[in-house]
Amino acid sequence: LRSEDGRRSVYRPAAGSNGLLFDHQGRLVICEPVRRRVSRVEKDGSLTVLAERYDGKRFNQPNDLSIDSKGRLYFSDPCYGDRSHMEMVDSAGKSVEGVYRIDVDGRVERIITHEANRPNGLMVTGDDRYLFVADNNNNTVDGARKLWRFELTAEGSIRPGSRFLVHDWGKTRGPDGMKRDRKGRLFVAAGANRETPPYELQEKPTAGVYVFSDSGKLIDFVSIPVDEVTNCAFGGKDRRTLFVTAGGTLWSIRVKEAGVIGGDPRP
Repeated sequence: LRSEDGRRSVYRPAAGSNGLLFDHQGRLVICEPVRRRVSRVEKDGSLTVLAERYDGKRFNQPNDLSIDSKGRLYFSDPCYGDRSHMEMVDSAGKSVEGVYRIDVDGRVERIITHEANRPNGLMVTGDDRYLFVADNNNNTVDGARKLWRFELTAEGSIRPGSRFLVHDWGKTRGPDGMKRDRKGRLFVAAGANRETPPYELQEKPTAGVYVFSDSGKLIDFVSIPVDEVTNCAFGGKDRRTLFVTAGGTLWSIRVKEAGVIGGDPRP
């Protein structure tokens, strides 16, 4: 944890955490890939486990999450590195790296099974119309390095046949974490500056923050000279500072439009 005056402190030792957000009640929701679960820190500091299993099977590595206007949580469950511990399979016995929805009553539903190769970052638009999914299989030759957009139904499931390719990073590193601003633009951490054969190949540096319009058009790119660019978040008193994590370093970029933070229900 880092305060505005630059002081650092440990919020939770040995957290084993990845994606974070604050819900509509200001509670911190945590993806815990090490403990293979999604949890929430209550106002009194106690911890509530929101999702730990699906159909009796433990999750892989809950990675990132987003929230819609109704308070429903969506989280991705890829598996990076050692895959020997995977329990999640479909009815045919095929491994599943999916996306799940946690309803306000605690029910957990899988909404993406094989429509993405290895889902990572997630973002639900402010009007609950779309779900963006960062598909980043960066340790497999010719694995997906794509950003998808799915239409959502009123019930919070993806609409069949609605998958739309927003951007393909080809053979370089794919997309990771993402955030949106008040204008609906999407800020995506992605790319690499050096090759890691045989998995990530590119002719020029590509690491940085990619900015897409709400229709999916690439409108801007900010280069970050450090690998790997993994996530971004808006902060500051006016929410016009974009913080970017990259290779153990933290960067800040001033932007013109305020960003959306956590469970802010505004578009």
